[in-house]
Amino acid sequence: MYTLSPFDQDKLSNYMHKAFDRAKNFIGYPIAQDFDYALLYPLLKLPLNNIGDPLLSSTYDLSSREMEKEVLAFFADLFRAPENNWWGYINNGGSEGNLYALYAARELYANGVVYYSDATHYSIQKNIKLLNMESIQIRTQSTGEIDYEDLRKMIDFNRQKPVILIANIGSTMTEAKDDITRYRRIMHELRIDNYYIHCDAALAGVYSMLLDLKPNFDFTFGADSISISGHKFIGSPLPCGLVLIKKNHKDRIGRQVAYIGTIDTTISGSRNGHTPVFLWYAMKCMGKEGFRERAVACLANAEYAMKKLQEIGIPAWRNMDAMTVVFPALRDKTLVEKWQIATGGGISHIICMPGVTKEKIDEFVADIALFEQKEMEEEELVP
Repeated sequence: MYTLSPFDQDKLSNYMHKAFDRAKNFIGYPIAQDFDYALLYPLLKLPLNNIGDPLLSSTYDLSSREMEKEVLAFFADLFRAPENNWWGYINNGGSEGNLYALYAARELYANGVVYYSDATHYSIQKNIKLLNMESIQIRTQSTGEIDYEDLRKMIDFNRQKPVILIANIGSTMTEAKDDITRYRRIMHELRIDNYYIHCDAALAGVYSMLLDLKPNFDFTFGADSISISGHKFIGSPLPCGLVLIKKNHKDRIGRQVAYIGTIDTTISGSRNGHTPVFLWYAMKCMGKEGFRERAVACLANAEYAMKKLQEIGIPAWRNMDAMTVVFPALRDKTLVEKWQIATGGGISHIICMPGVTKEKIDEFVADIALFEQKEMEEEELVP
């Protein structure tokens, strides 16, 4: 058993106290906080590793592959993946899922151009650079949704090269959703046959499908790959996510690894064997209906938060069916730090993920109202 020195024990205790304290005011980022995986804690004593392809056996059998396969099948069904032509794996999060999708797209179209909006998650730009791919950034509308006319012009200008399209299914700051039906219409009108569509659905993908929110984006609507996060809407103590892709695209990737007795078609090789168990547990406990109820409650809280902010004179707004509530950038750094509010481009937001209660919203709104009142009083004192 490990033993800490008194100094380090004190340091750890202080950190743990701070971590629990900071978790009380955490509404600026899309992280669920209402999960309870206490039943699974004994597994933390084991080095679970899902190395290699999750759908194939391996000589490394201290894993959770069987549960991972169930989770993948659940989401393949949810996203209407083509029967007998899908593949996926559970990974470290949406960023790795985006990297995998771009990697597959590059293997399919070596000279393809990636088109993404300026509201796209930063991991897309990072992954494009890692893969040394050509790319063009597209303007967005005021809501954060991609500007389809600008997209059309840029594709037409570079029509001699294959097209790799990134669709945001919940953009980072405003939770805007891009419409891949319009993507396909542009491809049809420009008579472009060689294209690939990846849906970055890390934020809104799961509950959008559960509630059949528009615009649709699943495999039947033209997606070639979809990535989601597991620690956002579902909830996990460890960051995680998964990527689903048409199997014929995946088959261009991977190599036999003798010492583990399987093929590795993943990015990371060794993969966390605990997170598939967390996702499996949540899936089994709640099921689709439980997840739907969870989503409806979150959307109701987002509407509540927006109206509460408007009542105190803050011009808050949200995209249709979004858990993200947007308002002008908070001026008080103390409030930004207290509530861990994401801010950029002149706006701030809160995200009403599971665990963000009406009580927390009321406390946050009261803090803003107090700040606004103090500012008003100070302005009145200025001669």
